Amino acid sequence: MTRSDPYVTRARELAIEAGLDPDARTGNGRGMPVWCTFRQAARDEHVAREAAELIIPPQDERYQNADLTIFGDHDANTIAQMQNCMNVGNVVGGVICADGHLGYAQPVGGVIAYDSQISISGVGFDIGCGNMAVKLDLPFSAIEDRVTQILADITSTISFGVGRTNDERVEHALFDDEEAWAASGMDDYRQKARAQLGTVGSGNHYVDLMEDEAGQVWIGVHFGSRGLGHSTATKYLKLAGGKDGMNVPPAVVNDTSELGARYIAGMELAGLYAYAGREWVVERVRQILGGSVVDTIHNHHNYAWKENGYWVVRKGATPAFPGQRGFVGGSMGDDAVIIRGVDSNRSKEALYSTIHGAGRLFGRKEAKRRFTKVQLDEWLQRRGVSVAGGDLDESPMAYRRLPEVLAHHEGTIEIEHTLRPFAVAMAGDGEFDPFKD
Repeated sequence: MTRSDPYVTRARELAIEAGLDPDARTGNGRGMPVWCTFRQAARDEHVAREAAELIIPPQDERYQNADLTIFGDHDANTIAQMQNCMNVGNVVGGVICADGHLGYAQPVGGVIAYDSQISISGVGFDIGCGNMAVKLDLPFSAIEDRVTQILADITSTISFGVGRTNDERVEHALFDDEEAWAASGMDDYRQKARAQLGTVGSGNHYVDLMEDEAGQVWIGVHFGSRGLGHSTATKYLKLAGGKDGMNVPPAVVNDTSELGARYIAGMELAGLYAYAGREWVVERVRQILGGSVVDTIHNHHNYAWKENGYWVVRKGATPAFPGQRGFVGGSMGDDAVIIRGVDSNRSKEALYSTIHGAGRLFGRKEAKRRFTKVQLDEWLQRRGVSVAGGDLDESPMAYRRLPEVLAHHEGTIEIEHTLRPFAVAMAGDGEFDPFKD
């Protein structure tokens, strides 16, 4: 059964108000109905109305009007969502990174520092989602003629989507840590977590093969803690009395409370699980490619860290302390970068945080309405990128351009390497995955 689109009626009204026939066709080929071009405006109206009606609980006077630093340009709804978060709990500072956009309760690209509290909503459902990149002592020229076969081997070895599609069982010492599973309250999920370890998922999660300026091969991956993280977030969000949605108050808990301590243990377990999964996938891909690892960059971007006495919650934002390195992907077919944090006043204002990607311009449904398979294929062909899986919701056209986003963070990071993707593996069209958010 197809779910009805809640913005159709208003989008049609906006088209008529603009003097257009909502059922006329626009765009290339068969195109799409004119009303579809007004859907984003209808959605923006709806989100703004929800935000205006949101009831925010009282905030202690000590934490009111904390500084919010904004990098880049953002729509009013994203800024309003962040401001709503800044008005709840013991907030001492906040940041919106240049790749920011609306998220569940807190913007993706949003960073908030709390005094003795942690935001379950801020960490989000995909706890420990992150990026890992490794450089191999392998030149691209050595594998250039077998990229198609390499992609086929990756997709037959690595499971994308919600289930495991190969027979290989992944073992890890994490599953024997009785204390960690007991402290997190997630022991009943242990066997499911064992079965899902090493699965990449869908949405914007990927395995990338890239070439640096010297012609050397890099492997990059992006995914998180799968069902373990999603179940942990869902459980503790409910226990904290929080709500799931875009414009809802964030669920904030005290770190010394029993609930807070259990959630933190659950977050840390999911973070370790995410690290283990990414490391396993990278190693399996390395075995397919050949060569040895000569450089590694690995960190989370949906997580909370205790820094300088405060909990710093980063949703879709990469930690970037002076000297700390990060891997930032662009979008399907776009360049990626290896970055390093620098020491500056601007870095302090950023709470030592930076982007985790290029950032979406259009939501998944909107991207599928706006762009065509022909446009996507032409983009990838121009860039010389081979793709296994993927769909229009991950079109490069649906994202900002990474160099423009990086420019907004000038003075807080340095670019060490620019990586050109030549092969991308993702879940295919129709791959259902309830854990991708």
